Amino acid sequence: MKKILSFFLFSLLVTTSFAQLTVRNNAFLYANDQVLFVEDDVNLKESASSLYLRNDAQLVQGTGVTGNSGLGKLSIFQSGTVHNYAYNFWASPVGNVDTDFAGNSDFRPNTNFYEWIGNVDPLLNEITSIPVSFTGSLDGTSTPLTISSYWLYSYNPGTQYSDWDHIGESGNLASGYGFTMKGITGSTGQLYDFRGKPNTGTINVAVLNGQSTLAGNPYPSALDTAAFIHDPNNNALFDGTLLFWEHDLSVSSHQTADYIGGYGMYTISADGLMQSWNAPIFSSPDANGFPSGIGSASTSGKRIYRYIAVGQGFMVEATADGNLQFKNEHRAYYKQTDPNSEFYKTASQTQKFTNEEQDIYNYNDHGQILPNPYKRFRLNVNFNNAFTRPLLHNFHPTATNGFDFGLESANNETAPTDAYFILQDVPYVTQAHNFDIDLKIPLVLKIEQNMPVAVKVYDIQNLDNQPIYLHDKETDVYYDLTVLNFETNLEAGIYDNRFEIVFNNTNTLTTEAFEDSNFNIFQNNKRSQLEIYNPNAKQINTVTITDVSGKQILNKTDLNTKPQYEFSTKSLSTGVYIVNVTFKDNTVQTKKIIVNN
Repeated sequence: MKKILSFFLFSLLVTTSFAQLTVRNNAFLYANDQVLFVEDDVNLKESASSLYLRNDAQLVQGTGVTGNSGLGKLSIFQSGTVHNYAYNFWASPVGNVDTDFAGNSDFRPNTNFYEWIGNVDPLLNEITSIPVSFTGSLDGTSTPLTISSYWLYSYNPGTQYSDWDHIGESGNLASGYGFTMKGITGSTGQLYDFRGKPNTGTINVAVLNGQSTLAGNPYPSALDTAAFIHDPNNNALFDGTLLFWEHDLSVSSHQTADYIGGYGMYTISADGLMQSWNAPIFSSPDANGFPSGIGSASTSGKRIYRYIAVGQGFMVEATADGNLQFKNEHRAYYKQTDPNSEFYKTASQTQKFTNEEQDIYNYNDHGQILPNPYKRFRLNVNFNNAFTRPLLHNFHPTATNGFDFGLESANNETAPTDAYFILQDVPYVTQAHNFDIDLKIPLVLKIEQNMPVAVKVYDIQNLDNQPIYLHDKETDVYYDLTVLNFETNLEAGIYDNRFEIVFNNTNTLTTEAFEDSNFNIFQNNKRSQLEIYNPNAKQINTVTITDVSGKQILNKTDLNTKPQYEFSTKSLSTGVYIVNVTFKDNTVQTKKIIVNN
């Protein structure tokens, strides 16, 4: 009777906050789809004292809390997103309850992982779980839930470098550090029940300059990336980008040489209004663990948003020695079922926003729709129709010509065939500037072997029909990517001084002697014809069209004077051409056009 009373009483009270929360004896508290806010500590005193967070319920605590206590357990669910051959990055929201003291405890898999089994009693159905089983074999199973301890690893800095450290089923992992775990046979959505002492307060994660550390959300609540990344302690210690591993689920092998995967990269501006996500490029590792081969693009649609879900792990790359810190002020109550939070999986795109939030958190097919005055565009650089490297360029009023924390993401492990922006010899998948019509953005293409290359622009936001040109400096041709994709064949090599993105086509100019603002040369691709508008009836001697190699395609002479001319371009191949109009006084009007047949 006592358990039943506790269930009904506390399931109604979770809409309010507590100054301090204590659960005693065999009583339990059940929170359903709501936030449980405790200003001070949580004490689950005896071993049978329990706190259940279900259906997006989360625990958030005040900024002055230094530790929770007790021998009882908080329980919270999270689902994996991979099968038995692939990894998720995890971080535990709870630690062991070996002893009763005020503070965080280490996570131990065979102590803190449970399997939800349900119950015939509807009142107890959502709270009944049993400890999971473990196996030393390579594959886990779902019935009963058996985790392969073979794949439980952390990746933390040692005295000189980071390395994979085996945890196994009985190893300890301090709060704030992440771990790898493969899924189970036959499922990509296995449910796990984390049970133990809830983590709280300031949590330190050691990092070493130039090294990577596997960390993760250590709390039984969402983690606000804007607060975590831009915390003054943290922004001095790492580059501001969180890296999320994605495994190619089409590969069914435990052999490291067969692995195919890559890191998606996420950062966010200090004001929280500009989120930057770049999907991973999949590749196999070479003998030293670096990307090899041409790779392939992730097509899963997985992405990360501002609020990191419970249990989510991620890599960070340090720029100085020290301790990254997770703090209670970084915590937020944000439901995983809402569109701005995910446990690295395909987004639901569910909208649940107030009118004030709508402009900030709307989403299109590629992610966030930016509020003014922020601008952006994305490039897809396709290699040999085999894979595509996505690149993102932001325009933000605070951006500089140097590195901009929270607006840019470097890519320190480019593939043998790849594309990237560059700054001071550092490759970037996300770059930022303050918009300027005369801005020139170098685009580097790295080609391992002769192949066709295509560049496409998409997700153009708040640029108000601004042309976006790919300038080929070798041919001095400007390709307006908003009109037509750029396509070419390139020999093997690194093209680090040939291509740039610009917004001002300096070659589409008239001669100084020509003065007629009403005269216009226009390629009408809907009608497959070149149209010349001459409302002031200037006398034209010749009209020529040449391709970019200089070959003359059309030459019209002895033209009668009239206000409009039309020349068919149906026979021309898709591409860039140069139109020259010569007048009686020998002045010339020149324009590059793009024919799309």
